[in-house]
Amino acid sequence: MAAQSMSTRSVQNSGIPWMQILAWTVLIVTTFISLWPMYWLFVTAITPTQQTIKTPPDLFPVNASLENFVRLFSQARDYWRWFANSLIIGLTVTLFHIFFDTLAGYAFAKKRFPGRNILFWIILSTLMIPAHVTLVPMYIVTRNLGLIDNILAVILPATASVFGIFLMRQYIQTLPSELEDAARIDGCSEPGVFWRVILPLSKPAIGALAIFTFVRHWNDFLWPLIVLQKSQNYTLPVGVASLQDEFSTDYGIIFAGAALAALPMIVFFLAFQRYFLEGVRMGAVKG
Repeated sequence: MAAQSMSTRSVQNSGIPWMQILAWTVLIVTTFISLWPMYWLFVTAITPTQQTIKTPPDLFPVNASLENFVRLFSQARDYWRWFANSLIIGLTVTLFHIFFDTLAGYAFAKKRFPGRNILFWIILSTLMIPAHVTLVPMYIVTRNLGLIDNILAVILPATASVFGIFLMRQYIQTLPSELEDAARIDGCSEPGVFWRVILPLSKPAIGALAIFTFVRHWNDFLWPLIVLQKSQNYTLPVGVASLQDEFSTDYGIIFAGAALAALPMIVFFLAFQRYFLEGVRMGAVKG
């Protein structure tokens, strides 16, 4: 029995390193595949335009230079204005989502009122409506409000989202109600319960919501293209797309602009990744 037990342990111990090697191999390969588009973006941005259309392409930068960035700033004089517009829109919309989506999620998760579940499912069912169906009504409303060619036309329709409400509602449901009762016993008002109890405990889900919201609206193209007309009011995706000529494409300039546009998303994700990972781990979308 002792010999059999020792042989079993030796087999198990010998199997552990192989499983770890396999797991690390899968992770490394997956990471490489995921980061390859980002790598290719930055490599092309520092590659002279004549070499970007080379066949087969160079996997590593040859004759790397900042020529594309110099030409970008000389030809796209409004680039930093586009950058500022996208940053203002992304941060403002993200703050609106954090406030309104969390507030609505708290109401649906913890408050008791007639028709709560029916109203929540009605709101949730709007996710089945394609976004393109609402473009014409939104444009008519925006035009009637006199907001065409104004960044408020991009911000105001995006102050809240059904997905954000669903995400926060599902997370807040997992928070113990005893904490709210204890706060009320200590004399905390209802707004105080939300600000001092619910909001701090919801940081993981808020981090995930912030990442999703910022990335989505930073990359938003169609709606800003419809409502923004002057070059100085463009967002980065619309502005970078406008660099393409009718009969030719300068890949060097376009990739240089896209590379700079990707940096804020990377920084934003790194800043909130701890909350994002914790939110996923704790079941931020748990049913």
